[in-house]
Amino acid sequence: MNTRLSVTGVKVLDQEEALDFYVNKLGLEKAADVRQGPFRWLTVRFPNSEVEIFLEEPGPPVHDEATAAQLRELIAKGAMGSIVIETDDAHAYYETLKERGVTDFTQEPIEHAYGIDMGIRDPFGNGIRILQPKRARG
Repeated sequence: MNTRLSVTGVKVLDQEEALDFYVNKLGLEKAADVRQGPFRWLTVRFPNSEVEIFLEEPGPPVHDEATAAQLRELIAKGAMGSIVIETDDAHAYYETLKERGVTDFTQEPIEHAYGIDMGIRDPFGNGIRILQPKRARG
């Protein structure tokens, strides 16, 4: 049996703003954009990656209005999600992100025993860790 991760989700307050950030700032590409009534299935992914990120905006038909309001409050507090992105050059990606206008860095690149990592937040407070793992010498 072959099993793999296909899609993971990040809750956002505005799908258009999220699409702009994840594509134009982080360098992902739009993968799917399907509307069915009030529901929009909007995903992004890194080029040449099969794993997609669903940019999920709370609301009908998935959430009733009371639940959607609670989720929006938690999203605004940065309490709803995080992702980890792996890169082969954290310092170069850091410079690229700054050039693209990313300003909400929670940590600049720092070297650790496991590699180099840094942190940013998307426009909705979701944490994004960016990791350049230390490779074993062989």
